[in-house]
Amino acid sequence: MKPTQTQPTERPPLIWLNIFIFSFSMLLAVVAAPIYGYFNGYGMEHWIWLAICFSFCNLSITTGYHRLWSHKAFEAHSSLRFLFALGGAFALQNSALHWSSDHRVHHKHVDNNDKDPYSAKRGFWYSHIGWMLRNYKTAATDDYANCRDLKKDKVLMWQHKYYVPLALIMNFGVPIGLGIIHGDVIGMLLIVGAVRLVLNHHTTFFINSLAHIWGSQPFTDKNTARDNGILAFLTFGEGYHNFHHIFENDYRNGIYWWQYDPTKWVIKLSSWFGLATKLRVTPQARIEKAEASMLLKVTQEKIMHRADKQQISEKLQLEFDALVSNMNEYYAVKKQLLESKREDVVKKYEHSLLKVRYQQIKMNFEQQKKNWVMTVEQYA
Repeated sequence: MKPTQTQPTERPPLIWLNIFIFSFSMLLAVVAAPIYGYFNGYGMEHWIWLAICFSFCNLSITTGYHRLWSHKAFEAHSSLRFLFALGGAFALQNSALHWSSDHRVHHKHVDNNDKDPYSAKRGFWYSHIGWMLRNYKTAATDDYANCRDLKKDKVLMWQHKYYVPLALIMNFGVPIGLGIIHGDVIGMLLIVGAVRLVLNHHTTFFINSLAHIWGSQPFTDKNTARDNGILAFLTFGEGYHNFHHIFENDYRNGIYWWQYDPTKWVIKLSSWFGLATKLRVTPQARIEKAEASMLLKVTQEKIMHRADKQQISEKLQLEFDALVSNMNEYYAVKKQLLESKREDVVKKYEHSLLKVRYQQIKMNFEQQKKNWVMTVEQYA
């Protein structure tokens, strides 16, 4: 009896168009552009337009494709959506409808190697670019059934229908036009065309790859997403990925004023001019509770080797429960206080009493936060 031979798994077919675009643009950027620059030189106009076009493309992806269309984190005026549609075609990352469909599948099945289109658990190369080089069969929906809401957006559907001509016009028309204006068509094609495209591609791809490998997990460890300030700088604020994967519908990724998140600033600035509305913000209580829960878990893991781990764990849990209790009371009264400001002036007395109560609860909450931090630091 002959032994049974294991049939080799057939690899998915290569997507030659994608391979050509990625490899040819890289060749132009790292070989042709430096050679041309050596013999002909580049002027300040090349670098200025590179910065402008690079920023325009990446912000169209992060603000438009990602936070607006994929996550519905805010609503945008048609003029803003039109700009995002053009910038997305310029970035050459498929139509907003297709991009959003893939991204919604990613969030629904994050880290599931069979369903997540760019699962980080399949390695850096796969999640960064490999998933686009072969026709992998994942949970992606060809009919965009997970984007029925987006099909109602006329600007988005216009871009989806005419994506190829728009991509060609933006990627050739803009550099050639700038080249005619500044008297250097080849130089602009290389810098604003190829170099810009490579930078757009790989800084965006970092969100799928490095942002799931490199950084901290202050809010959750239920997936591979990480927070990383360096990546946030390279990706226009998308580097605060651990926060994003637990609070995906928040228009912010960097929630603190000091965190670099230009995408958040663009959305907020647009709202001041009436171009963005219904900005979605996660309640602060949910954010702080998630952060405290994660800190509790990490600290409990650190004390597992200690003989008195049971007593310490109980102490940590008591402090955590007290923190959450104070937190809930504080934010409930704060909400009540804000609502009372909108009511009739007749209730001024009740409002003043509520304000006194709020100040006391705020002091208790701040003190409990200090107690919590001191307790955790003892065993960190």
